[in-house]
Amino acid sequence: MKKTFITVCMLLVSVVASAQFYISGSFGYSLSTADVRLGTTTTLNGEKVNYGTYGEGLQTQFRTGYFFNEKWGVELGFGYLDGADQNIMNVSGIPTQPEVDLFARGRAYGASLSAVYNITENFYGRAGLVTKVAGRTELVGSIDGVALPAGSLPGVGVDTTLDVDFVHDFEGRFPLGFIGAIGYKHKLSDHVALFGEVEYLGISVTRDVSTMSEFDATIRETGTSLGIDTVRAIFLASDPNSAVATLFHNNINYVDELPLGNTDATKQLSVTAPYSSFGVNFGITYTF
Repeated sequence: MKKTFITVCMLLVSVVASAQFYISGSFGYSLSTADVRLGTTTTLNGEKVNYGTYGEGLQTQFRTGYFFNEKWGVELGFGYLDGADQNIMNVSGIPTQPEVDLFARGRAYGASLSAVYNITENFYGRAGLVTKVAGRTELVGSIDGVALPAGSLPGVGVDTTLDVDFVHDFEGRFPLGFIGAIGYKHKLSDHVALFGEVEYLGISVTRDVSTMSEFDATIRETGTSLGIDTVRAIFLASDPNSAVATLFHNNINYVDELPLGNTDATKQLSVTAPYSSFGVNFGITYTF
């Protein structure tokens, strides 16, 4: 019994002696991976599909970790993504149609919990779970040159032109995904090290609610402003299946089920926004 107690104590002392607590900060850039169709570009030359994910862009991370021994550790990370613009819909150079420019970008805060393994003195790997804790996907829209025939607006007897600018913010449900990386670290001293790593992020966010944060619609010839309900009616009158018109609500709730023949456009079926990426990070670590 005494020998067992001594052995356990020696193991604990060994673990504590080799344990290391550290903090690190990094910056990097991620490219979209497992691209999905986000929209189309239309010109006189034809149409083409726009692929991408909202995980592309600049990112920064702060991490804190604890190594139980020379090989194994656990790490908690927090990060921010400043997503690159993703082309959703673009229509240009077609005389009979308005100029349309819709693009979206991610603005997300995330958190991760990973296991870390030192492969060698310099190479390491980490893998774990990641989630989005805050943020949104911004859809920025500009629709210029919408032709309104005489009589389409009350009291307006001449042809007019409508220009619309808006920002629509989408927020998602709690997601859970995978994060993993392989990196190389170079010690500058006993406490400070530089590192570079290749990181993969696999996660998607299911749309939950959205809000029209900015909206401006103006008659070009008179400078008259129109409300969001009037503009929605104009777009639906010209195209009852207009995808853009479905966005022209101050608030929308996204659900998994709707009754057949639903006419409440403020409730729509949810979709999934892809945030998967493959990127490179560079940073510095301080070990206590």
